[in-house]
Amino acid sequence: MKNYTDLDIYKKSLELFYVIHPETLKLPKYEMYELGSQTRRAADSVVTNIVEGYGRNRYKAEFVRFLVFSWASCLETINHLNKINHLYPKIIENIEEYIENYKILSAQIYNFIKYVEQNWKT
Repeated sequence: MKNYTDLDIYKKSLELFYVIHPETLKLPKYEMYELGSQTRRAADSVVTNIVEGYGRNRYKAEFVRFLVFSWASCLETINHLNKINHLYPKIIENIEEYIENYKILSAQIYNFIKYVEQNWKT
């Protein structure tokens, strides 16, 4: 792996961010800056922490630390999407699919954390 862009978790998290961001803009105006903003920031944090962690990959503990931030943000995004689905079930089409994709991504990030902890050479 030459670059963070080679990581499947990076590719998937960026792809999901690009899907979720505009979808949250469909929320009612009063939620645009509340639940919508929280969801956008959490989804962005998933991918951004992968990038920042990779930038610190020379230090395994730092890399793992930022991957854990990414994993936690992934869980936060799932939580926000579940709230949106409950409060505004008809606003975002395929929201259950997005939630499932974030659950899969969460597992992939978790597994990558374990891989780095066990195999990463500094």
